[in-house]
Amino acid sequence: MIDVPAAPVNCRHRLTEHTRWQWHLHDGGNPAGDLETFLAAHDLPLHDLTRPTTTHHHTRRTCGAALYVSAAAGAHLAHAPTGAPTPIPALPDIVAIVYHHTDTPTPPTNPTTRRPWTLGDWTPSWTPTTHAHAIDTVRTAISHGTVYQTNLVGHASAPYTGDPLPALTRLGALPGARYGGTLTGPGWALGCASPETLIEITGTRLTTRPIKGTRPATPTGRHDLLTSTKERAEHIMIVDLERNDLARVARTGTVTVDDLYAIRRWCNLWQAESTISATLADGLGLADLLRAICPGGSVTGAPKHAALHQIATLEPVGRGASMGALGWITPGHLDLGLTIRTAAADTHRLHLWAGGGITWHSDPTAEVAEAAAKAAPLRATLTTA
Repeated sequence: MIDVPAAPVNCRHRLTEHTRWQWHLHDGGNPAGDLETFLAAHDLPLHDLTRPTTTHHHTRRTCGAALYVSAAAGAHLAHAPTGAPTPIPALPDIVAIVYHHTDTPTPPTNPTTRRPWTLGDWTPSWTPTTHAHAIDTVRTAISHGTVYQTNLVGHASAPYTGDPLPALTRLGALPGARYGGTLTGPGWALGCASPETLIEITGTRLTTRPIKGTRPATPTGRHDLLTSTKERAEHIMIVDLERNDLARVARTGTVTVDDLYAIRRWCNLWQAESTISATLADGLGLADLLRAICPGGSVTGAPKHAALHQIATLEPVGRGASMGALGWITPGHLDLGLTIRTAAADTHRLHLWAGGGITWHSDPTAEVAEAAAKAAPLRATLTTA
């Protein structure tokens, strides 16, 4: 079964790939515009998001399209540094896959025909000491007024044998994985367990739900998160950044914060989430939207461009499949999650990323531990045979 994050549940067992378009950083050109043109050629005209096609769903050949945009592609669209090279060169930086409906879905693979799944030891891209040093570097930049907050992300990889897709599929079943699912291509596969909405459009309404602030899912953890001055300040910085991003594609005066610092659960963690919405401005297309909101503010920092410059300097390994956008597009509805809690495979290794936002009040030891706590449920799920 095709299991694209955010695809309609009642369509997933009937989806069949029709065609795909992809782009790598080294391709250059105008990727956002080319993406828009490709989708329009396949029954998904998105040149004006306020005026979707009126063709009825049951008469269209195209059901919808999966869209993936890497963090590096988002930085490119924002005219910012794209950071260190990805550890998965086969994974494109933008992928759009158009799906049709079928009445004869491909049956699931017989588990007995798969090679046994084994996952080796994880090798991190930085040690706790180098991670802590990067955090101190951000704090120094904050003291100089260069940034207010920067999100730092670490990477780890592990060798595997067998088929990685069942392990990646298990990620989507984790509690709270609103964007649970998988996407695959030649030489790569990714699995997503993200709870975070980067952007959703229903009709003319834009919505983003940034997550910032994490504690263990215990009564004490919830109390700590609710009362932490540091976490609340960090969160509100990102809410302000997201309000600004939405304002670039919204009708003047329509941006509102509908829910501020609500506590939600993901696996064994509490997380703070806000909901920000706006009315989409007339005449804007998908390319305009991606240029305005990518990469996501909760995984970059504030100001966004200054934070992206720091990220490119401090992170030793590219963000690959993580901290980008992944979801589903159909006329009248677009739903992209932020690829946090995401793992990806090449032909030999499994890759995982985790990190957090750094402010002046960040304690390096606590930040390193928070990143490890975010990665722990994913590692456990991926290791299971």
